[in-house]
Amino acid sequence: MYDKKVAIVIKDDLLPWQKLNVISFLAGSIAIKFPETHGEKFVTADQKEFLPFIKHPTLIYKADNTEKLQRAFQRSRDRELAIGIYTQQLFDTRSGEENVLEIGKHTADNLDLIGIIVYGDNKKVDKALDRLKFHE
Repeated sequence: MYDKKVAIVIKDDLLPWQKLNVISFLAGSIAIKFPETHGEKFVTADQKEFLPFIKHPTLIYKADNTEKLQRAFQRSRDRELAIGIYTQQLFDTRSGEENVLEIGKHTADNLDLIGIIVYGDNKKVDKALDRLKFHE
């Protein structure tokens, strides 16, 4: 049993490829920032090595509208959880540098969020994301 939780909230009205893209970028951000979240590499019987997984289960929630996503974002900030973001504008960028520049144009209160990832104490994450349903 883990004392921390990884959860992703994504706007439900995105296209399927957009949802998968956003989820993959957000999941990677947790593994990069928090090395304790990933397990050990996999090694087969014939000594072939493969990349490790994030060792925490990653729960995926849906936000039916912008207000629900903003509520989850603000409640996560209020609880001082680690948060990763993905905004609508990032679909139009072509590099990591462009992503950083685009996010830098906006204040935290004015981000056009379409997805967030939250990492922290189980209870804090649960409280921040209350009223959201799991993605189907």
